[in-house]
Amino acid sequence: MAEFATDALLNGIRAWVEHETPTDAPEQISALMAKVAAEAEAFGARAERIPGRDGFGDHLIVRSPWGTPGEKGILVMSHLDTVHPLGSLTRMPFRVEGGSAFGPGIYDMKGGAYIALAALRELIAERQNVALPVTHLFTSDEEVGSPTSADLIRDLARQAKYVLVTEPAREGGKIVTARKGTARFEVHVKGRPAHSGSRHQDGRSAIEELARQILVLHGFTDYERGITLNVGKISGGTRANVVAEEAHALVDMRVPSPAIAEEMVAKVTGLKPIGPDVTVTVTGGMNRPAYEKLPGIAALFEHAKALAAGIGFELQDLKTGGGSDGNFTADIAPTLDGLGVDGKGGHTDYEQLYVASLVPRARLMRRLLETLE
Repeated sequence: MAEFATDALLNGIRAWVEHETPTDAPEQISALMAKVAAEAEAFGARAERIPGRDGFGDHLIVRSPWGTPGEKGILVMSHLDTVHPLGSLTRMPFRVEGGSAFGPGIYDMKGGAYIALAALRELIAERQNVALPVTHLFTSDEEVGSPTSADLIRDLARQAKYVLVTEPAREGGKIVTARKGTARFEVHVKGRPAHSGSRHQDGRSAIEELARQILVLHGFTDYERGITLNVGKISGGTRANVVAEEAHALVDMRVPSPAIAEEMVAKVTGLKPIGPDVTVTVTGGMNRPAYEKLPGIAALFEHAKALAAGIGFELQDLKTGGGSDGNFTADIAPTLDGLGVDGKGGHTDYEQLYVASLVPRARLMRRLLETLE
């Protein structure tokens, strides 16, 4: 078995990191998808680009040369979009320092995406007798909820026996076997405008009503049940001397199970006015379903844990409140998430991967691809 080389992995990751791909730069993302497709085809994989739409970049499907049409296999999922705006390299350039490699999107999740493709490359190069075909999906819109890729993800998951997600590892290398479901809502309040000096009593402040509704929403948070709500953005009104006619809020909700999701969506969308002569309208709902550690996922984790022990490290799992594309697949096929690189600082200007994690994580991905059946 060929051994992965740290420098080679790091150089490959660097090339992807230095090609900036914020979600809102579809041409940049599509150009990187073309580059990745060329790399995959060069080592013998098959590549299919799915044209971008609705202002998002292309998606890419890379397939192993083995496998027959309709045969269920392994779906590997990665995203190449990042939260970092164009130009971020000027303030956070790629660099290696103190055992870490830094750069925009290096941890979340270009590092993990690259090592998974490298694992497939090594298997193809050695012509290993691998039981299951491998499909590696690269998407362009995960950081904003996967609006153009969610259906594609679910379709590919239905063709898979297992799903492996290359989101970054957590808390010292732990992988993810459960995630909360994610919901997004918009709250719209309409009141009655009035002059705030001479006719204040005639007004019905939409801002006042929204403030009351925010307290209700935040009151739905229940840490013991794993429920959190957060009003992350508010807007409204026109001037200080006008009683506000309209106000709006954007709300994020995380829930641990489908049953709790149904309960809480009903509560949020069922908000009623508290003050007189105002209207409250709520739109939105679940964006990603809850991802629970079902028996198939537990068994898949135990398999990965044994492989990691053979490589020389202890693999642990956790449940997290953050969402990923694994939320779309966990109820379709056994899914392991967080199989990417270890590091810290995702979505920050100190985002980094731990260089020492590259080879062990690449080896784990390779072993999963060649042993699952």
